[in-house]
Amino acid sequence: MHPLSLPVAAIFDMDGVLVDSNPHHVAKWAELLKVQCIPFNPKDLPGQVLGQRNDHAFRYFFGPDLSQEEMRRLEIKLEENFRQAFAPHAHPLPGLEALIHELEAANIPMAVASSAMRENVEFVVKALGFQPFFKILLNGEDVRLPKPHPEIYLKAAQGLRVEPAGCVAFEDSFAGIEAVKAAGMKCVAIASTFDSADLRKTGADCVVSGFEELSLERLKQLFATKSVAP
Repeated sequence: MHPLSLPVAAIFDMDGVLVDSNPHHVAKWAELLKVQCIPFNPKDLPGQVLGQRNDHAFRYFFGPDLSQEEMRRLEIKLEENFRQAFAPHAHPLPGLEALIHELEAANIPMAVASSAMRENVEFVVKALGFQPFFKILLNGEDVRLPKPHPEIYLKAAQGLRVEPAGCVAFEDSFAGIEAVKAAGMKCVAIASTFDSADLRKTGADCVVSGFEELSLERLKQLFATKSVAP
């Protein structure tokens, strides 16, 4: 693949990438743990619940004896509370819409690959009015192995009928970045959730504070060099 023809596709995580939803997720997790009288450290909570499927966090806090039925019941209530609280704040991250329109104009196919539950992914994409732009919406229920395993990103590339090596993916979490790189894709880390200095210690090819710093031309440059962009 020639660098001028790259990227062949763009794949977006959702929480912390399409929308600034992670503070609302953390708040709802904190409420749930308090109601259930489960101790937690507010400082550590974001790293424990963000960027991965809920089942991992439930196992961590509730232990191995939590049944699948009870886990599902708690998850449904947790995410219903999230959607209700987040609905008035469902706006794209600054600069995102301009980049999506630029990718669309260049006929670069796009997908969402999120660890969130299906209802959340569909809710956010619809709230943003982004349904026409994404050919595929993948969620945590679509894969057997969650991030940081690359399955969801490999499945997105397969669904878009492109080679993973030609894809660029946008992530905000450590597990997500690991998943993208394990899939053999270029990774742009968005410092919307975690500190940019910490994100630079990952394998991300580029770390930015927001989408305002990005353009199709800059994405093409990721494929023209092996060095890590600042």
